[in-house]
Amino acid sequence: MKHEQILRGILRELTVNAELISAEELERFAEVLCDAKHIFVAGAGRSGFAARAFSNRLMHLGLEVFFVGEPTTPAIGSEDVLVIGSGSGETGSLVGMAEKAKRLGAKIVTLTIHPEASIGRIAQACIIIPGATPKSGLEDTIHSIQPMGSAFEQMSWLVYDTIIMILMDKLGKTQEEMFIHHANLE
Repeated sequence: MKHEQILRGILRELTVNAELISAEELERFAEVLCDAKHIFVAGAGRSGFAARAFSNRLMHLGLEVFFVGEPTTPAIGSEDVLVIGSGSGETGSLVGMAEKAKRLGAKIVTLTIHPEASIGRIAQACIIIPGATPKSGLEDTIHSIQPMGSAFEQMSWLVYDTIIMILMDKLGKTQEEMFIHHANLE
């Protein structure tokens, strides 16, 4: 592929993948978040970067949100939800985290390529994202022109932003109301 065609190829791939995202899964995911007292967000590696951005936007909505692993993250409880972004659904630290959260009575929701993997099997809501990952023994659900898990990570970011827009509607929040919560010690 010629260099000038790469960006257009990535965008075409994301457009095709977006058509495979379930509106019902998006709605269910958002409903679980609306019912949570606190929202905990976790992800590892590049998927974790997208998850971290999602936690930031949840905070802009005025929700009680914590990114797991930060020093100010409190204990999770039975009225809370844990959001996990994991393409493989088998990242060891995230599987352990999901299992512990479940034992403590929290709900688990996930973005993943493989809902049949460990995290997906215990989640109350799951958004299935088409993707390819070298970190799973399970079969890739798409062929990607991009290396490793890039297509999953990019689509995760877009799905998280979609969830934010659904939550804005459900919570009756405007961009102006969200901006009140934007960092001002920059």
